[in-house]
Amino acid sequence: MRLWRTSTRREQLARAELAGEASAEAAYQAEHADEGLGLPDADLTAAAFFDVDNTLMAGASTFHYARGLAARKYFTTSDLVRFAVRQVRFRLGGEDAADMTSAREEALSFVAGRSVAEIVRLGEEIYDELMADRIYPGARELAQRHLDAGQRVWLVTATPVELAQIIARRLGMTGALGTVAGTEDGVYTGRLVGELLHGKAKAAAVRGLAAREGLDLRRCTAYSDSVNDVPMLSVVGTAVAVNPDAQLRDVARRRGWQIVDFRTGRKAARIGVPSLLGAALLAGGFAAGVAVRRRFR
Repeated sequence: MRLWRTSTRREQLARAELAGEASAEAAYQAEHADEGLGLPDADLTAAAFFDVDNTLMAGASTFHYARGLAARKYFTTSDLVRFAVRQVRFRLGGEDAADMTSAREEALSFVAGRSVAEIVRLGEEIYDELMADRIYPGARELAQRHLDAGQRVWLVTATPVELAQIIARRLGMTGALGTVAGTEDGVYTGRLVGELLHGKAKAAAVRGLAAREGLDLRRCTAYSDSVNDVPMLSVVGTAVAVNPDAQLRDVARRRGWQIVDFRTGRKAARIGVPSLLGAALLAGGFAAGVAVRRRFR
């Protein structure tokens, strides 16, 4: 039994690494699709990474997307309820193998057999209808301050990467790391590349993108609400617990991470955002003018 559990943990870790690498490559390729883009005053070795659900946006982005699909008769109300229950179990159960399998199957049910173009079109519509008004103004202001400082900002989420990229574009962010589903001839195959971008997979994605972009992770900042994202929060120099669950709040207190809560209505200006950016900027100085980019094919 112990050998089986060890093997299972190794397989989960391997899938997490594969998912992270696939997500990092997708984000890198999306950002550099137009090599003419560039910021004259960019701080190329520092960046910010934002979780989406309950950090940047109230509620779960995939659930809002499912609501939009249900309204378009893509599936029934009972399907939506079942999906909500599985999301709650997944959220509370962390990386339990059974919950991960359930969540993975649910994610695949969204897109299997459908074209990428269709999913993107629906995502654009549903974002406007059900998500735009759920963005926390304080979290958006935090992201904008990183952008104003010349830093790039990526979302990091278990949401399908195509939907995550829509959210990032609408908010004027650099891009997104999200769950990558396999495609063939522009149609989803029903198989994930590795695993859902969750837990250790998020950390792997951030590390992978940092390697490609020449980022100094000690100068980077990550934001999340969930204890499941401790691996991601732990790989950067500055970690911030946003609207934290009880477990993450405890971890943040023990490790001295800053804690902010937009659910109380407090504004970003009252929570020391300049100190966060200042710490990130001072940590590595202004030594790097142009980052050395490493491409992984």
